[in-house]
Amino acid sequence: MSLPDDLLAEVDALFHDRVAARTAPSSVWGVFDRDGLIASGGHGDRGDGRAPDADTVYRIASCTKSVTAATLLTLVAEGRADLDAPITDAVPAFAEVTLPSRDAPVPTLRMLLTMAGGFPTDDPWADRQESIADAELDDVLRGGLLFDSVPGTRFAYSNTGYALLGRAVAVAAGTTFHEAAASRVLVPLGLEDTVFRAEDARGYVVTGQRDDDGSWTPQPMTGPGAFSSIGGLFSTVRDLARWARHLASATSTAPEPGPLSPADRRLMQQAMRVVPPSVVPSSTRATAYGFGLFVEQDPRFGELVSHSGGYPGFSAHMRWSVEHGLGVVAFENATQAKVSAAADRALDLVLDRIPGQPVPVAPGVERTTAAARDAQRSVTTLLQQWADAPQDPAGDALADRVCSPNVAMDQPYERRRRALAEAVARVGVDLHADPVEEHATVPSQLRWWLPGTNGRLRIEIKLAPLAVGLVQTLTVTAEPTER
Repeated sequence: MSLPDDLLAEVDALFHDRVAARTAPSSVWGVFDRDGLIASGGHGDRGDGRAPDADTVYRIASCTKSVTAATLLTLVAEGRADLDAPITDAVPAFAEVTLPSRDAPVPTLRMLLTMAGGFPTDDPWADRQESIADAELDDVLRGGLLFDSVPGTRFAYSNTGYALLGRAVAVAAGTTFHEAAASRVLVPLGLEDTVFRAEDARGYVVTGQRDDDGSWTPQPMTGPGAFSSIGGLFSTVRDLARWARHLASATSTAPEPGPLSPADRRLMQQAMRVVPPSVVPSSTRATAYGFGLFVEQDPRFGELVSHSGGYPGFSAHMRWSVEHGLGVVAFENATQAKVSAAADRALDLVLDRIPGQPVPVAPGVERTTAAARDAQRSVTTLLQQWADAPQDPAGDALADRVCSPNVAMDQPYERRRRALAEAVARVGVDLHADPVEEHATVPSQLRWWLPGTNGRLRIEIKLAPLAVGLVQTLTVTAEPTER
């Protein structure tokens, strides 16, 4: 897909302005679709006097969690791990943790994947734990943990939970977590620039910075350890866009092959645990957590999948539209830069410029999509007949074939014909014109607009669950031009 130059310039300006405002020394972004990276850009000084590009290496921090989840799911698919097994099976030291109540369950892998282990949110502390050894993590567990809730009952973003999942991966795979993630996910997908050690990176590795009263202070680069599964990866815009595109392809009719099945990739992107509004107070969207990924519900664009990453000296974000496969990735090298704000705005800009929102096309719903299109054509013919020959009984006979019986019962055809005539007259619409916009959030529902001399006519249909594809809701609304 190609995007207009003025749109890409607007996206680029978002990141340029952040460097100009000293949010971070450098900022880099990329826009991708189902075929690959569409465009990218970078601003500031990455550390060698040059602006970053799509192959410049940054820490991606908690974007790593999606790779952790995917690696675990490959082991589940092979029968080497069980999502409903207690974490004590893989980490015996956890048995020494006192649970918050007598009837509290030991957290399972599924609970930990969905951030429902019951532990307190722990970003500042956990971000400094990456390099500790497994034995040190065991010592932490033997010292006891605090709980904010009974395991399995509510969401709380927990790095400790994902550190435990990293150990579960290692035990099930019979190797280190880092080797399992690389051999099972990264290498098979050709993500050669996504690594756990800075010295293994092929491109220029950016140094993380902290703003200390107007001057940038370099932050130490930690190495692999027991907490790498929470956010230890380095990557590039090109590689992370490739990873996000692979995940996004699972919701298309032609999913890419890969080490994780399309069904499991779709599972990762399901809303499984509600994220309370207090956790994301600036968000205007309902948000949930899947397996290593956030899932947002947008009234205009449908489901958006995302994850941010924040490490000392770094900020990262990836997000995409489930329906379109369009997405944005972005990195900056400053503590608490929150590049997610710019990436969020960038994807909104891109999706806003798509002419209409098509009926979602996803595996298993092609039949429903086709039924909605057939119903749209039939309803178009029905409305034309009602408008051109309101007294002709053929129009009502067609309505009986197109609609389920409740439509006439909910509002008689005579009233529907009269309301249609009033709406057509109000906006001066030609019912034989082609739609100027379409929108659908699910395959069984479709909304489209016809142009008029004084506004637009909105037509909306919802299908009953019957295989014959009958219309159970038919709404026609005039939308006059504001004066």
